[in-house]
Parts: sequence; C-alpha cells; structure tokens
Amino acid sequence: MLLDVDCLPGARLLERYEQAARTHPDSLLCGPVTYLPPDAGRPDPADLEAWRSPHPARPAPPDGTVETGGDPRLFWSLSFAVTPRTWRRLGGFCEDYTGYGGEDTDLGFTARERGIDLVWVGGADAYHQHHPVSDPPREHVADIVRNATVFHQRWGVWPMEGWLAAFEREGLVVHTDGRWRLPATSA
Repeated sequence: MLLDVDCLPGARLLERYEQAARTHPDSLLCGPVTYLPPDAGRPDPADLEAWRSPHPARPAPPDGTVETGGDPRLFWSLSFAVTPRTWRRLGGFCEDYTGYGGEDTDLGFTARERGIDLVWVGGADAYHQHHPVSDPPREHVADIVRNATVFHQRWGVWPMEGWLAAFEREGLVVHTDGRWRLPATSA
C-alpha cells in the first residue's frame, strides 16, 4: 500500500484494501481521497470521517463495496494498494518522469496495457492535509510540459490537458505542430 506523505489514513483504509486484495488480487486498488479544508487544522484521526468529502472527479463507492473497470486516466498515487504479484506485473513507476506530473497516469495506463483492472475501494478513505496550491500549478509548468511529452511519446495521447490548456491561456506554454512547448523553446 502507498499513502502519500500528505495523507492521513481513514479508520478502515487498511482493512478495506486488505478485503479488496483478497477478492481482486490482480487489480490496482484505489481509495477515495478527501482534500481537507484549511480550517480542518490537525484533526484527531477519530474525527476524520466528519470531514469526508471525496474528490468529485474520482469514484467513491459506498463503504464495503468496490467499483471495477476504472478509467486509467483517473489513477493517482495519493492512496493505492496492490498485491506483491500485481506490483511485479506493473513493474513499478516509469522512471522517465522527473519532477511533477504524469507518473500516476502512466501507471494507470501501464495497468490497462497489462490487463490489470483499476478498482475503486469504498471505505479505503484517505484525507489529504491542507497546504497551499496553485491552480494551475504554475510552479511546475516546465516539469508538466516535459512529463506530458514523455507520456505522449509512450502512449500517443496527452495527459494533464486541462492544465496545459490553462497554461496556454496564461501564455506560459504554446501548442504548435501537435506539441506543447515552453514559449522560449517554441521556435
């Protein structure tokens, strides 16, 4: 199981991942993640469920249930679990990515390519502690362009298109000849 350093485990996270691994041992298991608001402070672990509000862009099945056939574009490594056998089949994260962005979606695509189902696990909740972020993440624009290019070379599609389009609207990147570039490298 991997839990991002910024995340707190929900009360049943380990139990639900363990149950799901027994019934779906050859799957990539993902749990719902709630982004805690600034006023959550440092919540008592016993009180985390009161803050539960899973990210709306990802599935959040009811506690004790699973949702199979997940979209590989929605995989993220904030909270996931696999059996050792499945991890070996996946081969780990691609090491061609550096800095921020793309590696999660790449692992989701690798899972799909290798016939590994993405399964959303109800009740395997994690809670991401609040810290300031920018939207789009301007401080990571160079990493995102570089990693999106790596992803495109590997899979033939562009990831993070919402961020890339937002960067383009702000003049931080250009899209020419079917490629995304930083303005200084677009000539």
